[in-house]
Amino acid sequence: MTTPRMQLVLSENWTMTAGRADLPTVVRWAREAEDAGFDSVMISEHIVLGPDAGAGGVMGNPRDYALPGNQDPHTPWPNSLMLLSAIAAVTERLRLAASAVIAPLRHPLLLARELGTLDLLSEGRLMVLPNVSWSRDEYAALGVPFSRRGKLLDEHLEIWAKLWGPSPVSHESEYYTFRDVYFEPKAYHPDGPRLCFGGAGMHDAMVRRIVQYGHAFNPLGKVTSEEIQTLKAAMAAAGRDIADLEMIGSTRAVFPDDDSCADLAQALEPIPEQMAQGFTTFCIKPSQFTDDPNGVGAFCREVIRRVQSLTA
Repeated sequence: MTTPRMQLVLSENWTMTAGRADLPTVVRWAREAEDAGFDSVMISEHIVLGPDAGAGGVMGNPRDYALPGNQDPHTPWPNSLMLLSAIAAVTERLRLAASAVIAPLRHPLLLARELGTLDLLSEGRLMVLPNVSWSRDEYAALGVPFSRRGKLLDEHLEIWAKLWGPSPVSHESEYYTFRDVYFEPKAYHPDGPRLCFGGAGMHDAMVRRIVQYGHAFNPLGKVTSEEIQTLKAAMAAAGRDIADLEMIGSTRAVFPDDDSCADLAQALEPIPEQMAQGFTTFCIKPSQFTDDPNGVGAFCREVIRRVQSLTA
């Protein structure tokens, strides 16, 4: 069995470090992950949070993943692209996953400029997961209609594809209109940064975006064999092979109580089953397993050792 690639989740580790004063610590963790043999790091984003962030009740264990409606609105969310730029500057091969980039909250020209520059800076190491997110309060604060978020994302993707091609570029629609813009420099890859799509459920819009633009698939939670077959059939109908997609799976942290870390061995157990489905890369968040900000390097080395043993 091939040893999978591991991705270190650098968002939401606030039980180990503060969101305001300790961002250089997060950058150091990325360098330590690279040294330990990790393939990539992931950073997600919100621009602002509102009361709906905790509408469903705050998570019991603060080490758990932030989900829609389960987090304190005071939760820190530093700018993901700036943090990834800092990480790019101190690493050489580590891939940079900008996860949950809420595209509809920006203008597509501005976001394409930011993404293209980071892709150039990192020499093609950037992977972007553009999505629409879930917070109505966040959309309201930025003056963007929540009900149009899916259509806005689709326009971003269409405009980005144009921008990676020859200048000048024009576009006209209900949402974004511009004529004869020159977009230079381009991204590192001729077709732009690597694009990943994912989220909860295998809905039609996600499948369409993966088939048309995707280089990777990162679902939220467990994927059924039927959903995998749906994606495989859609890819084949478009003349694409699902084997060309990077399939990004997850580990499973189970907390014994609200004050303790999860057991690493138990969290890694689902990896072989997911690999049998075609998943090759797996996410893991360090604060779910350690409270020591100086122990991330050792944690990463232990993950690699255990995963190699598990898949030997």
